[in-house]
Amino acid sequence: VQLQASGGGLVQAGGSLRLSCAASGRTFGSYTMGWYRQAPGKERELVAVISSGGSTDYADSAKGRFTISRDNAKNTLSLKMDSLKPEDTAVYYCAAGTNFFSLRLGRPDYWGQGTQVTVSS
Repeated sequence: VQLQASGGGLVQAGGSLRLSCAASGRTFGSYTMGWYRQAPGKERELVAVISSGGSTDYADSAKGRFTISRDNAKNTLSLKMDSLKPEDTAVYYCAAGTNFFSLRLGRPDYWGQGTQVTVSS
C-alpha cells in the first residue's frame, strides 16, 4: 500500500482543515488507518484511528474537534479538523496497519509522507 497525504496548510486559530490520504492497492479496505502528528521537538502522537469496519478512536487532544473517516470504494482516508489551535501545528502523517494495536504502538505497516499543518494565533 502506498499512501499520499495532502491538504495541509496555514490556517488561523479557530479555523478548519481537511486532510486527505490517497491509498493505492486493492487491500485498502482491510487495513486499520490512522493519522499521526509530530510537532518540532515533540514525540510523534497518534491523533485518530479508524478500523476497516469504521470504528474510531481519538487522542484526548482531538476528541470533539477532529473527525476521521474513510471511503473504501475510493481508497481514501480523511481527517476533518475543526476549532484548530496553535498547538495543533505539526506535520501530519497517514498510516496503515493490521489493527488498532499496531497503530497505537507506533508500528503501522505503511506510512505516508507528511503534510504540514500550521495554526497561527
